[in-house]
Amino acid sequence: MNLTLKRRHLLAGTAMAMGAMASGRLYAQEITEVERDLPEYVAFKQPDALIIHSNNTIETRRDAFGSALVTPEDKLYVRNNVNPPPASILDDRDSWEVSIEGVGAPGSLTLGELKQMGIESVTMVLQCSGNGRAYFDHETSGTQWQVGAAGNVMWTGVPLRTVVEMLGGADGAARFVTGTGGEEFPEGAEVRDVIVERSVPIEALDTILLAWELNGEPISLAHGGPLRMIVPGYTGVNNVKYVKRIALTEAESDAAIQQSRYRLNPVGEESGPEWPSVWEMNVKSWINQPLADRAAGPVVITGVAFGGINAVEKVEVSLDGGQSWQEAVFVGPDLGQYAWRTFAMPTELTPGQYTIVSRATDSQGNAQPEVPEANDAGYNHNGWRGPAVEIVVS
Repeated sequence: MNLTLKRRHLLAGTAMAMGAMASGRLYAQEITEVERDLPEYVAFKQPDALIIHSNNTIETRRDAFGSALVTPEDKLYVRNNVNPPPASILDDRDSWEVSIEGVGAPGSLTLGELKQMGIESVTMVLQCSGNGRAYFDHETSGTQWQVGAAGNVMWTGVPLRTVVEMLGGADGAARFVTGTGGEEFPEGAEVRDVIVERSVPIEALDTILLAWELNGEPISLAHGGPLRMIVPGYTGVNNVKYVKRIALTEAESDAAIQQSRYRLNPVGEESGPEWPSVWEMNVKSWINQPLADRAAGPVVITGVAFGGINAVEKVEVSLDGGQSWQEAVFVGPDLGQYAWRTFAMPTELTPGQYTIVSRATDSQGNAQPEVPEANDAGYNHNGWRGPAVEIVVS
C-alpha cells in the first residue's frame, strides 16, 4: 500500500490538537496528516468518504453520512481482525461450504443449498465494538474510532433457525451459537490466538441470518462475502465474516478473541473470561450536521440514533452542551428494531458559541448517559458528551 503525504485541515500544533480532543471537536479529517491509498480489496469504495487508519481499519467520515437511512457499501467502514482471505473465494460463491454442528443431523451445506432453504432481510446497525473509543478519558490501545465505525445496512439470507430446524433441531445442551470465520492466518501464528471465532448466547438463534447479500448485492470480500453470520443488535465482531462453521455449543469458544479479547474489564484490570463479553449494543446517537462554523440563520440539525438490541424511541437535542433539551423528530421510514433512525430539529441560530449534542432513549426507557462507564479497551462507548459538535455562529 502506497502512502502519500497530504496536508488537509491540519490542526496547528500538538497543544491545539489536545485542546480539541478535550472539547470533542477532534474530527478525523482534522488529524489525518498521512493519506493512504485504499487497499486493493476495498478499491471500490469512495476514498473521499473514508479515513484510512490502516489496511484493516477504515472509518466513514462524519460528514459523509448525510441523511440517507441506508449506508452505501462504498462508504461503509471496514474492520478486520485478521487479513481477509484471497478474493478467489468469490469466484464460485454458491460452492462455499459451511458446516453446521450441534444439531440432530450435523453436516455441511453449500451457499447454493442455503439459498433454497428460505430467505429474509434485516436492516440493522453494523458497528465496531470500539466505535467511539477516542472519546474515553483514559488512554486506550487500538484504533481511535470516533463515530464512523458504524453504518446502517440491509442483509439478506436464510434464518439460522430455519437451517437448524431442517437439520433436526438444536442440541438440548446448547447455550451458545459459535461462528468460525475463514480468514487466512499469519505465517507461524498460533491458530487459537488469531482465529476469528465468536460465541453469542443461544437466545440470539432466532434472529441470526446466514447472509449472502448486503444492500441487495452479493457481499463483497471487504464485508465478509460470500457468507456472513449476522447477529442483529450485536457489535460487529460477533457478525462473523467468511463464516465456514456454525456450532451450537455448550461452552463459549476457547479462541483468544472470545476468552481474552472483547471483554468489558475495568481500566487497569487484565482481560479474561470472568468479565462480560462485548455482545449487545447500547442506545446511541450523534449529530451529523452542522459540523462547521456558520453564519447566523435557520438550520436543520440532523443526526442518527439507534437502540442497539432494542428499538430507538426518541431523541433529544441540546444546543448548550446538555443544559437544556428539545425533542427532535424522526425523518423517513422506520426500517425496524435494529436499524437506526435519522432525526432532525429545525432551529434558528443567532451569533454565539454552541455545543450541540444528542441523547437517545430506547423502547425500554434506557437513555444515553453523559459519560459511559469506562472499560480498559474502550468498547461500547455510547455517551452523549463525547461526540459533541462545537461551532461558532457569526
